[in-house]
Parts: sequence; structure tokens; C-alpha cells
Amino acid sequence: MTATRVLVLNSGSSSVKYQLLDMSDHSRLAMGLVERIGEETSRLKHTPLVGDGAGTRESTGPIADHAAALKAVAEELAKDGLGLDSPELAAIGHRVVHGGKFFTRPTVIDDSVLAEIQRLIPVAPLHNPANLTGILTARTLRPDLPQVAVFDTAFHTTMPESAARYAIDVKTADEHRIRRYGFHGTSHAYVSRATAKLLDRAPEDVNVIVLHLGNGASASAVRGGRCVDTSMGLTPLEGLVMGTRSGDMDPAVIFHLMRVGGMSTDEIDTLLNKKSGLVGLCGDNDMREIRRRIDEGGADAASARLAFDIYIHRLKKYIGAYYAVLGRVDAVAFTAGVGENAAPVREAAIAGLEELGLAVDGERNAVRSGEPRLISPEYARVAVAVVPTDEELEIATQTYALVGPSHTPSDDLT
Repeated sequence: MTATRVLVLNSGSSSVKYQLLDMSDHSRLAMGLVERIGEETSRLKHTPLVGDGAGTRESTGPIADHAAALKAVAEELAKDGLGLDSPELAAIGHRVVHGGKFFTRPTVIDDSVLAEIQRLIPVAPLHNPANLTGILTARTLRPDLPQVAVFDTAFHTTMPESAARYAIDVKTADEHRIRRYGFHGTSHAYVSRATAKLLDRAPEDVNVIVLHLGNGASASAVRGGRCVDTSMGLTPLEGLVMGTRSGDMDPAVIFHLMRVGGMSTDEIDTLLNKKSGLVGLCGDNDMREIRRRIDEGGADAASARLAFDIYIHRLKKYIGAYYAVLGRVDAVAFTAGVGENAAPVREAAIAGLEELGLAVDGERNAVRSGEPRLISPEYARVAVAVVPTDEELEIATQTYALVGPSHTPSDDLT
């Protein structure tokens, strides 16, 4: 029996998202979420997608830690005949947020890889520790099974130094690993390839601006399948206006808040990461609620309109900047929660860019669909697309390519 299944784990500080996929046909067998780990009100939501057990099952109650969470996941999978002890399970693929400069491809996890992920914690203090916990727990449950790390930053390691370097003292930057790393890499990789497929062209022949717009948001310039620039930097704080993050800002604002506002570094960190962006501007980080407030008018409309306009202004600036970086653009692709579902955002972001060959067809843009689609008119020189992202499939694909039947030891990067 050929092992063709891959379990994808995305371990957060208090949650575990998971999907089980069969790479023989890219089908999903099960998916779920464990949240509020460590609390009395922990919840496990599990959805089998095959067999007689189809239908979501939910349970609540204390789940002490990630080890308990993964054991609970394994039990749910076993109920559907999909247990972790199955000989059909080929590997477990882990989303790891920060791989620094060292990890440029998916990597089979060994002790040296774990040590490097640990060493990167200072530049990803919110994410890498949780990712590590998930890996260590999964190794305990299936020590015989290949574990693969797929890094959010890997897709962006192709950026030239002119894009990745900040203009600060080189010695200081190197000592403290300060550079633009970029994030959402699995999404940008998947969407850039899927956009080329939508255009019926090879990825190496297509230049794409990818706009990953969710509560976290990032843009990338992709030339011939390789990232040449991206909006997030040392951390996910830089770049576009996001749900709760400020995005681009004069660094002197931090010094001003410390000297004049008397704020501590922790308070400023919380302000910029959790109390800024859309929520800081208007009190809402949900684009649907912001649009509702705008459309209904009234006392709440003005702040919502200002937040929307700032969001769009920043987005439009990045489209123009990456058009300049690429020189020739074949497509602009919208993806993630806002990008896939908020037609007014797409329309507003492209409006006024007709001289660049960009336009949105109102009727096409209004269509809601889970399929990749063009929303630009036939005459547009540059395609505008909506391409649903699939980070779990991307992680599973990269994992299976590394450890599946076609894998050879020379493919490893450790």
C-alpha cells in the first residue's frame, strides 16, 4: 500500500488547525480546529469529509496543552478510520511562520532544524514557539513518521538584496538579523501559480501582483514564479493596513510615543499590532461591518468611510509600486478573506488605474464563487483575478513532494 495521505498542522499559541489530505487526488478527508487550548472552555470542531461520518462534530471542555489537543485530534480522526496509526499516512506537514534566510524550501525536520527554528524565536516570538510545540508533540505521537516544516518566509527568500535589505548599518542589521523576510508565503506561492493557470500560461512566463487580504494583509510582486518584493518585513507588522496592525508608519512615531506619551515598548507593541489598522481607525476590523456602516450612513459612517479610504489608499500605492518593480504586469490577483469576498474593496483598489491597463467589470466583480475567476473586462490589458487561496493544499503538496514516492534523499534541505 502506497502512503499518500498528509496531515497538515498549523499550531498557534492557543489553537491547532488541521487538515488531512490524500495527495493521490488532492482530496480532503477531514479538517478541524482546536481552540482556546489551556482554558476550561476549550473547543474541538472536527469535520470528516468522507464516509458515513460526514457532518461536523463539536466538543467543549478543558484541553490542557498542545499534546492533549493533538491526542484529541487523533481520536477524532480514528473515529472516521483516518487515525494517525494508518499506514496510508505518509507525513505530517507543519506550517512554520519564520524560517529566516536559512530555510528556502520545505525541510524534513531533524534536531538541527528544530534548533534553528528555536534560534529564530526572537524575530517571531508570537508564532515560532507555538509552531515548535506542535512539531514536538507530533513527533511524540508518530516518531517514525517524516515531519516536514513549510515556512511562511521561504517563498520570499528569492528577493534580491535591494528589496530585502533595510537602509541601516549593515553590521547592526546582520548581527540582529534585521531584513525584510515577508510572510503569507505559502499563499503567495499558491495564488501566483494558480493565477498563471487561470491565464493558461506557465508560471515562469507570468508577472503577478498578489494581494493577500485578510485580517492580516500582504502584497507581493512575483516575476516568473519568483518573489522579487513583498510588503511585510522583519515582522508581519509592515506594509498594508490590516485588521489590527498599522502597516507602514514613520518609525519615529515609536520614539515620540515613548518620549512624549510615556508609553513602554510593550504598550507600543500592543498598540501597533492589536489596536491599530482598521480597528484603531473605526473600532471594527471586519470589512463586512465597515461596509455595512458606510452603506447605512448615520453617525457611524464617517469613521468607517475614513478607515476604508485609508485602507484602499495604501493598497493602491502598493499596486502602483509593484507595477513599477515588475515593469510588466500580466495580472493582479486578490485572495484571502477580504480579497475573495469584498467586491467593493476590489473595485476601489483598481479604480483610477486604467492608464496602467487595469479595470474591473462590475458584473463579473459582483459574482460570488469559490472558483478562480477573472473580474476584468475583455479589453483590459492586465487581468484582474480573484483566486481563492489554499495554504493547506500548498503545504501538503510541498510536504508530499519532499517525502512521497518520487522523493530522493538529494531533495532534502536540512
